[in-house]
Amino acid sequence: MTGRLNRAQPYALGLFRIVIGLLFACHGAASLFGVLGGAMGGGTVGTGTWPAWYAAVIQLVGGGLVLLGLGTRFAAFVASGSMAYAYFKMHQPEALWPIQNGGEAAALFCWTMLLLVFTGSGALGLDRLFATRGERVEDTAPAGEAVPA
Repeated sequence: MTGRLNRAQPYALGLFRIVIGLLFACHGAASLFGVLGGAMGGGTVGTGTWPAWYAAVIQLVGGGLVLLGLGTRFAAFVASGSMAYAYFKMHQPEALWPIQNGGEAAALFCWTMLLLVFTGSGALGLDRLFATRGERVEDTAPAGEAVPA
């Protein structure tokens, strides 16, 4: 049983990454474009407003990159940091616990994105596709010969 689960781990991680990236991107799209109910119950955030507009851009772009598995570790790192900032600057001053201050989504996104920093994209990601291509090129080069860039 453990062997089967271990073999499926990259695919489970890939599906986890896809779902988290999609949900994160949806938050950004809602804030920037007013879709899916809009920002905080309706409407959009003003262009260039600090920190809401910048957070929404990070959510949309970072979520899209995580969803695709392209630059996953970097995108997840930036996204995790933005959610840590959101939690400690916007939610934590209201109350200590996320259940009390409405910061559950920020805390969960912060920790899930941080997990993706350490795990990478898993299966089904463009990171893995590009890494595989690079490995194939290196494997086909004759010994002692430089691989063309």
